Amino acid sequence: MDKKFTKRLLALHYVFPKSLQKLLPLLAQDPDLTKLEQKSPYELMLLLNIKLEQATKLKASYRQSLTFPLIETYEKYKIIPVSYQHPLYPQNLFELIDPPAVLYAKGDLTLLAEPKKMAIIGSRKASSYSRAALQKIVPPLVENGFVIVSGLARGADAMAHQKTIDLGGRTIAVTGSGFLHPYPKENASLNNIIEEKHLVITEYPPYMEPRKWNFPMRNRIISGLSKGVVVTEAYVKSGTLSTIEHALDHGRDIFAVPGDISSPLSEGPHKLILEGAKPVWNGWQVLEEYQQMTAEKE
Repeated sequence: MDKKFTKRLLALHYVFPKSLQKLLPLLAQDPDLTKLEQKSPYELMLLLNIKLEQATKLKASYRQSLTFPLIETYEKYKIIPVSYQHPLYPQNLFELIDPPAVLYAKGDLTLLAEPKKMAIIGSRKASSYSRAALQKIVPPLVENGFVIVSGLARGADAMAHQKTIDLGGRTIAVTGSGFLHPYPKENASLNNIIEEKHLVITEYPPYMEPRKWNFPMRNRIISGLSKGVVVTEAYVKSGTLSTIEHALDHGRDIFAVPGDISSPLSEGPHKLILEGAKPVWNGWQVLEEYQQMTAEKE
């Protein structure tokens, strides 16, 4: 991996934190980013599909960010940048329409290379029913070596991470903000544990604050990393179901926990089941699905 290229890519991503898809026209013409400083704002406007005013500002900002000791600063804060050329960049993220150009990570980077990852997601307003469901779903998955992936949001995500940790399993949190702005505040201690003993990743540079539109983008990484997605509780119109849309686009397996027909939080999983998701109420059913797939391939 070329350190000079990494430095230039990180400097660009710091001032233009976009997905790889957005950068591809530029990278196709300038693969090492060695000519970026010489390009005119007009060229940048065409290559990056941005306004001329933005391109002018971007060129000036990029020149300035090249002077920042970004790599050293990230090291100081134990942030590991994982560019799309990094050997541990998850290959299945290239299946996304818009893979992250850079992932920023804290914790055990080797978890990215684990082949068995399962996403568990649900409503931020998840009830005790989600907690009870996770008591049955998470233990068999952890016992069989699955890394549990979720979004560190309040509610079902936090429950899934915590249950995994309590069982001695391994977990990856995908967040929607930079490391200087952990979100939400009430999950700060959980976030710290995952950063130290497990893995937190984000596609946003450290200074980026949480924004509403970051979370649907974050969801594609959760599904992209995972073999399948388990949904505990969700409203029919929710961010949880946007993750499922990404998962379906990427051919991931969808598992949904049936619930109380009088609860609005069960409407999301029931809709998914109606549309073909596999109903599950314990982790062994998820494992059986993969054992069956392996047997069919053989």
